[in-house]
Amino acid sequence: MAVVASAPGKVLMTGGYLILERPNPGLVLSTNARFFAIVKPLHEEIKPDNWAWAWSDVKLTSPQMSRESFYKLALKNVTLQCVSSSDSRNPFVEQAVQYAVAAAHATFDKNKKELLHKLLLQGLDITILGSNEFYSYRNQIEARGLPLTPEALAALPPFSSITFNIEESNAENCKPEVAKTGLGSSAAMTTAVVAALLHYLGVVNLSSLTKDQDQEKDTTDLDIVHMIAQTAHCIAQGKVGSGFDVSSAVYGSQRYVRFSPEVISSAQVAAKGLPLEEVIVDILKGKWDHERTKFSLPPLMTLLLGEPGTGGSSTPSMVGAVKKWQKSDPQKSLDTWRKLLEANSSLEVQFNMLSKLAEEHWDAYKCIIDICSRLRSDKWLEQASEPTQEAVVKALLGARDAMLGIRYHMRQMGEAADVPIEPETQTRLLDATMNMEGILLAGVPGAGGFDAIFAVTLGDSGSNVTKVWSSVNVLALLVREDPRGVSLESGDPRTIGITAAVSSVHI
Repeated sequence: MAVVASAPGKVLMTGGYLILERPNPGLVLSTNARFFAIVKPLHEEIKPDNWAWAWSDVKLTSPQMSRESFYKLALKNVTLQCVSSSDSRNPFVEQAVQYAVAAAHATFDKNKKELLHKLLLQGLDITILGSNEFYSYRNQIEARGLPLTPEALAALPPFSSITFNIEESNAENCKPEVAKTGLGSSAAMTTAVVAALLHYLGVVNLSSLTKDQDQEKDTTDLDIVHMIAQTAHCIAQGKVGSGFDVSSAVYGSQRYVRFSPEVISSAQVAAKGLPLEEVIVDILKGKWDHERTKFSLPPLMTLLLGEPGTGGSSTPSMVGAVKKWQKSDPQKSLDTWRKLLEANSSLEVQFNMLSKLAEEHWDAYKCIIDICSRLRSDKWLEQASEPTQEAVVKALLGARDAMLGIRYHMRQMGEAADVPIEPETQTRLLDATMNMEGILLAGVPGAGGFDAIFAVTLGDSGSNVTKVWSSVNVLALLVREDPRGVSLESGDPRTIGITAAVSSVHI
């Protein structure tokens, strides 16, 4: 019986850089870009030579990359060995498999362990698929002479094969990079594989997590998925990041404060040779002190993402430069961070206020948002005809001001650290976007750079943005906010046309 799980990609709206240090929060939106993992038995029968209970066969397929890898999983110490050519290794999936199987070993009693062994002896057949939104198809669209519009993206077949930035791979670094849109594909992929495996092996039961369920009920099973995915992702990356991308892949849109890196230290030691089963117990019992609060965009607001197409910037090197600046100028950097924190917090307050107004005064809220969606922001206030509408407009303008403050301090930080957090080309584009009718705010997500821009639009004003972006060579993506986290799917997304969800996005 195949298990199919999916996990969303993310956009970090506020909290870039700051989110790396506790207790600074970040607002992260999960998206309709989803990674899928399909897990089923590899053999109908248990092969007699496996019956020595020694090892299990694992096959990993990535159809979009036209790759297949084969592994032996030693059942005694839960270690994977690649038995196919090693140029196609995927460390994220490898760690996900090891940690998920180790979690089953560590948490099951004797009877369950026997069933687990039988299941593992049938082998694991794992397929991973990422929706097109994770990858950049700009070059293909341009090569075909098509206009840079969302319609051109929507015409691509689902789960298209993935292109590599061949021309950018230089002599020393021969490995071509996959062209991506920066939605956290490795975190979504790791989370989907961990969730599918833990469900398949019976460690958790995610059947209540289908499309329509509210995920806030009992999160015990999700918490296990989170701890395992977070650990596997850190080990595969070789470093302990803030973890917001894995957290949003598991739980969906949220306000996030990172965990203390020490929680994962036993796993880092294990990477050097401790048995995984002991480590897993530490991880599952560890003091996970991250904070997660419900957060998503207020009603009638849409997240838009654009790809300027000036080549991705590398987050790790930008983070390194910012850390260096913090050390060299502690006073100035503390001051900038304090102001950034205030602006981030102010944006969050205004968004929460708007959600509350929408809940308590829906008609007035809907009416004024509708009016503002057709006007530039300097005309909004004079449209409010009664106190509730005025409160809505004041919160909208407050959110705009907060975003302008965030952008200002992020630019200052970039200039001081000598990294392009909001490069001048992006600044011009964002200013032009924020001056359009019905645009609440615009910014660079996450650590900034050249990769992407985002806008939050009111009502139906998004279509103007996509036109203007297209005219200045920015490709508007089909990405939207989708607040749900990890989900169990009813079947293989290639056959049930998951794409229907994406193509129904109002372009």
